[in-house]
Amino acid sequence: MIAPIAQILRRSATQLRAALDALGPLAAPLKQLADSLMRSWKSGGKALIAGNGGSAADAMHFAEELVVRFAANRRALGAIALCDPTVLTCAANDLGYDRVFERQVEALGRPGDVLIVLSTSGNSPNLLRAVAAGRKRRLKTAAFLGKGGGKLRGRCDIELIVNSDHTARIQEIHKLLFHSLCEWVDGQAQTSEGKGQGRRGR
Repeated sequence: MIAPIAQILRRSATQLRAALDALGPLAAPLKQLADSLMRSWKSGGKALIAGNGGSAADAMHFAEELVVRFAANRRALGAIALCDPTVLTCAANDLGYDRVFERQVEALGRPGDVLIVLSTSGNSPNLLRAVAAGRKRRLKTAAFLGKGGGKLRGRCDIELIVNSDHTARIQEIHKLLFHSLCEWVDGQAQTSEGKGQGRRGR
């Protein structure tokens, strides 16, 4: 019973190592996304984060790390995962599933906000429509993708495409990427708080 599991673990580790080896070029767009988020929060904006299935879980995970904290105490940062089941089912029932995220971007998005979509394939119609709505409303748009980027490739201001065709490995790397971003944001938010406290003290 143990041998098949061990074989799966070894195969997964090999696939993950190959994807990790290709991460270098993603540092620049990840920093660009981090800077865009910091500018948005500084001006009172927020992040809107969307995904389907496992990527919906990642959207909620990403948002809670920003709103509450990642690893260090710092000020709360505005982020909303577009995963409220009542909104999703209402929009799906009344407008169709392709519009479940677009409708929320129309309702919640403001110029200067950042829309982040997560998709392993890049081909989800509801995310394509969400990005189109975000661009129309002058949001900064970013996509965490895999499998070459799919139809979403080239449609966002910032894109992070994981070099893998394995859905699970792509999701694991997406998590590594947004955790790395959250760690950097923790440090930046603490630094800005310290500077602000200094000014108030004087």
